[in-house]
Amino acid sequence: MIYLQLFYEFFKTGMFAVGGGMATLPFLSAMAEKTGWFTQGMLADMIAVSESTPGPIGVNMATYAGFTAAGIPGAIVATLGLITPSVIIILIIARFLKAFRDNKHVDGAFYGLRPCSVGLIAAAGMSVVKLSLLDEAAFQAAGDWLAYFRWDCILLAAALLVCTRWVPKVKDLHPIWFILGSAVIGVVFRFGGA
Repeated sequence: MIYLQLFYEFFKTGMFAVGGGMATLPFLSAMAEKTGWFTQGMLADMIAVSESTPGPIGVNMATYAGFTAAGIPGAIVATLGLITPSVIIILIIARFLKAFRDNKHVDGAFYGLRPCSVGLIAAAGMSVVKLSLLDEAAFQAAGDWLAYFRWDCILLAAALLVCTRWVPKVKDLHPIWFILGSAVIGVVFRFGGA
């Protein structure tokens, strides 16, 4: 039964997450709350793993979430659930491509989807900020606004921003060095989700 539920949840995500892999984050966050397959902290780990591994981010996160929920079969089912809507839609569009190419209504629909994509990606960005830079549990426990912020993560983010924007030798490094460096810093200083 969990496999059907995994397929269904990721099929919905694949159907409505317009705008790429980061647009799946609001859906995954809601899925974490609804199903209990993974926590918000594990979602932050999923983002880190998905960003640093080859392949589309959304597919990587579906595979990771499916594996967390139901092992290797769950990873396969979740991945298939996520990509199935795209495959179906592409097959339909390919079949009718000539008719769609010059249709002003289809062009208008795609133009209208742009703000939706921007909204989903902005929501994903806010989720990443919330997961990585804020600590609601510490704030609720202490009742102090200073406890609300994860100062170590904020300092790391600020240092990376300064290095990548204004330090010429660091600015020109290949992104893989930042991924590897971030992984080492995360392990050494025990950064990560709850």
